[in-house]
Amino acid sequence: MNRAEIISKLNDQELEKFFGLFQLLRKSFEDAMREQHVRSLPSMDLFFDRWERAKALGYGEGTSVYDSCCIFGNVKVGKNTWIGPFTVLDGSGGLTIGDNCSISAGVQIYSHNSVQWAVSGGVEKYEYAPTTIGSNCYVGPHVVVAKGVQIGDGCIIGANSFVNKSFLAGSKIGGSPARLLN
Repeated sequence: MNRAEIISKLNDQELEKFFGLFQLLRKSFEDAMREQHVRSLPSMDLFFDRWERAKALGYGEGTSVYDSCCIFGNVKVGKNTWIGPFTVLDGSGGLTIGDNCSISAGVQIYSHNSVQWAVSGGVEKYEYAPTTIGSNCYVGPHVVVAKGVQIGDGCIIGANSFVNKSFLAGSKIGGSPARLLN
Protein backbone atom coordinates (compact mmCIF):
# COMPACT_ATOMS: atom_id res chain seq x y z
CA MET A 1 0.00 0.00 0.00
CA ASN A 2 1.41 3.42 -0.92
CA ARG A 3 1.14 6.65 1.08
CA ALA A 4 -1.86 7.97 -0.84
CA GLU A 5 -3.79 4.74 -0.18
CA ILE A 6 -2.96 4.82 3.52
CA ILE A 7 -3.99 8.47 3.88
CA SER A 8 -7.22 7.90 1.92
CA LYS A 9 -8.25 5.23 4.47
CA LEU A 10 -7.93 7.68 7.38
CA ASN A 11 -10.88 9.89 8.21
CA ASP A 12 -10.53 13.60 8.95
CA GLN A 13 -10.63 13.05 12.72
CA GLU A 14 -7.81 10.48 12.56
CA LEU A 15 -5.71 12.75 10.37
CA GLU A 16 -6.24 15.70 12.69
CA LYS A 17 -5.21 13.56 15.68
CA PHE A 18 -2.12 12.27 13.84
CA PHE A 19 -0.94 15.73 12.79
CA GLY A 20 -1.59 17.08 16.30
CA LEU A 21 0.60 14.34 17.79
CA PHE A 22 3.25 14.93 15.12
CA GLN A 23 3.36 18.65 15.89
CA LEU A 24 3.60 17.95 19.63
CA LEU A 25 6.47 15.50 19.11
CA ARG A 26 8.26 17.88 16.75
CA LYS A 27 7.97 20.75 19.23
CA SER A 28 9.39 18.53 21.97
CA PHE A 29 12.38 17.55 19.79
CA GLU A 30 12.84 21.16 18.64
CA ASP A 31 12.88 22.44 22.24
CA ALA A 32 15.43 19.81 23.26
CA MET A 33 17.65 20.64 20.26
CA ARG A 34 17.56 24.36 21.04
CA GLU A 35 18.34 23.73 24.70
CA GLN A 36 21.22 21.32 24.06
CA HIS A 37 22.77 22.72 20.88
CA VAL A 38 21.21 26.18 20.29
CA ARG A 39 19.98 25.26 16.81
CA SER A 40 16.83 24.56 14.81
CA LEU A 41 16.74 21.75 12.23
CA PRO A 42 14.32 20.47 9.59
CA SER A 43 11.87 17.92 11.01
CA MET A 44 13.51 14.86 9.48
CA ASP A 45 16.91 15.82 10.88
CA LEU A 46 15.28 16.14 14.31
CA PHE A 47 13.62 12.73 14.12
CA PHE A 48 16.52 10.66 12.80
CA ASP A 49 19.96 10.27 14.34
CA ARG A 50 22.71 11.06 11.82
CA TRP A 51 25.25 8.74 13.49
CA GLU A 52 22.79 5.84 13.31
CA ARG A 53 22.22 6.55 9.62
CA ALA A 54 25.96 6.49 8.93
CA LYS A 55 26.34 3.24 10.85
CA ALA A 56 23.43 1.65 8.95
CA LEU A 57 25.15 2.62 5.69
CA GLY A 58 28.36 0.91 6.82
CA TYR A 59 30.38 4.11 7.19
CA GLY A 60 33.25 4.40 9.66
CA GLU A 61 32.93 4.81 13.42
CA GLY A 62 32.01 8.34 14.47
CA THR A 63 30.80 9.42 11.02
CA SER A 64 27.50 11.29 10.75
CA VAL A 65 25.21 11.89 7.76
CA TYR A 66 22.29 14.31 7.85
CA ASP A 67 18.92 12.90 6.81
CA SER A 68 18.69 15.55 4.06
CA CYS A 69 21.76 14.07 2.30
CA CYS A 70 20.90 12.21 -0.93
CA ILE A 71 23.08 9.13 -1.42
CA PHE A 72 23.20 7.08 -4.64
CA GLY A 73 25.18 3.98 -5.57
CA ASN A 74 28.39 2.72 -4.00
CA VAL A 75 29.54 5.30 -1.44
CA LYS A 76 32.25 4.43 1.12
CA VAL A 77 33.06 6.81 3.96
CA GLY A 78 35.78 6.48 6.60
CA LYS A 79 35.66 7.25 10.30
CA ASN A 80 34.93 10.56 12.06
CA THR A 81 33.66 12.25 8.90
CA TRP A 82 30.88 14.84 9.04
CA ILE A 83 28.54 14.97 6.05
CA GLY A 84 26.42 18.10 6.28
CA PRO A 85 22.84 18.88 5.37
CA PHE A 86 21.50 19.17 1.82
CA THR A 87 24.40 17.30 0.24
CA VAL A 88 24.53 14.87 -2.70
CA LEU A 89 26.86 11.85 -2.69
CA ASP A 90 26.73 10.11 -6.07
CA GLY A 91 28.45 6.75 -5.93
CA SER A 92 26.99 5.37 -9.16
CA GLY A 93 30.56 5.19 -10.51
CA GLY A 94 32.10 4.62 -7.07
CA LEU A 95 32.74 7.28 -4.43
CA THR A 96 35.21 7.06 -1.53
CA ILE A 97 35.56 9.67 1.22
CA GLY A 98 38.34 9.23 3.79
CA ASP A 99 38.61 9.67 7.54
CA ASN A 100 38.23 12.95 9.46
CA CYS A 101 36.66 14.92 6.62
CA SER A 102 34.21 17.80 6.77
CA ILE A 103 31.77 17.79 3.85
CA SER A 104 29.93 21.10 4.26
CA ALA A 105 26.30 21.98 3.60
CA GLY A 106 25.18 21.89 -0.02
CA VAL A 107 28.21 19.95 -1.34
CA GLN A 108 27.61 17.75 -4.40
CA ILE A 109 30.11 15.00 -5.25
CA TYR A 110 29.55 13.06 -8.48
CA SER A 111 30.94 9.90 -10.03
CA HIS A 112 28.89 10.07 -13.22
CA ASN A 113 27.56 12.59 -15.68
CA SER A 114 24.86 12.58 -18.33
CA VAL A 115 26.32 15.24 -20.65
CA GLN A 116 26.85 13.03 -23.72
CA TRP A 117 23.56 11.23 -23.10
CA ALA A 118 21.69 14.55 -23.03
CA VAL A 119 23.32 16.20 -26.05
CA SER A 120 22.99 13.01 -28.12
CA GLY A 121 19.26 12.88 -27.52
CA GLY A 122 19.63 9.81 -25.32
CA VAL A 123 21.74 7.81 -27.80
CA GLU A 124 25.03 7.90 -25.89
CA LYS A 125 25.41 6.31 -22.46
CA TYR A 126 26.03 7.99 -19.12
CA GLU A 127 29.73 8.29 -18.27
CA TYR A 128 31.09 6.88 -14.98
CA ALA A 129 34.42 7.22 -13.16
CA PRO A 130 35.36 6.68 -9.51
CA THR A 131 35.74 9.81 -7.40
CA THR A 132 37.86 10.03 -4.24
CA ILE A 133 38.15 12.54 -1.42
CA GLY A 134 41.21 11.69 0.74
CA SER A 135 41.40 11.78 4.53
CA ASN A 136 41.59 14.97 6.60
CA CYS A 137 39.95 17.11 3.92
CA TYR A 138 37.71 20.15 4.27
CA VAL A 139 35.16 20.65 1.48
CA GLY A 140 33.55 24.09 1.80
CA PRO A 141 29.86 24.91 1.39
CA HIS A 142 28.29 24.46 -2.05
CA VAL A 143 31.32 22.84 -3.67
CA VAL A 144 30.64 20.65 -6.71
CA VAL A 145 33.11 17.84 -7.44
CA ALA A 146 32.88 16.30 -10.92
CA LYS A 147 33.16 12.59 -11.76
CA GLY A 148 36.60 11.02 -11.75
CA VAL A 149 38.26 13.65 -9.57
CA GLN A 150 40.85 12.47 -7.03
CA ILE A 151 41.47 14.76 -4.06
CA GLY A 152 44.56 13.91 -1.98
CA ASP A 153 44.76 13.82 1.82
CA GLY A 154 44.73 17.08 3.76
CA CYS A 155 43.18 19.26 1.05
CA ILE A 156 41.09 22.37 1.60
CA ILE A 157 38.47 23.23 -1.03
CA GLY A 158 37.01 26.74 -0.80
CA ALA A 159 33.29 27.46 -0.82
CA ASN A 160 31.40 27.55 -4.15
CA SER A 161 34.21 25.87 -6.07
CA PHE A 162 33.70 23.65 -9.11
CA VAL A 163 36.34 20.91 -8.98
CA ASN A 164 36.74 19.25 -12.38
CA LYS A 165 40.32 17.98 -12.07
CA SER A 166 42.40 16.11 -9.49
CA PHE A 167 44.65 17.70 -6.84
CA LEU A 168 47.58 16.33 -4.83
CA ALA A 169 47.68 15.94 -1.05
CA GLY A 170 47.90 19.17 0.94
CA SER A 171 46.48 21.38 -1.80
CA LYS A 172 44.46 24.49 -1.08
CA ILE A 173 42.09 24.95 -3.98
CA GLY A 174 39.20 27.16 -4.96
CA GLY A 175 37.37 28.83 -7.79
CA SER A 176 35.24 27.82 -10.73
CA PRO A 177 36.87 25.91 -12.22
CA ALA A 178 39.00 25.14 -9.17
CA ARG A 179 42.71 25.95 -9.26
CA LEU A 180 45.63 25.63 -6.86
CA LEU A 181 45.71 28.54 -4.40
CA ASN A 182 48.94 27.78 -2.47
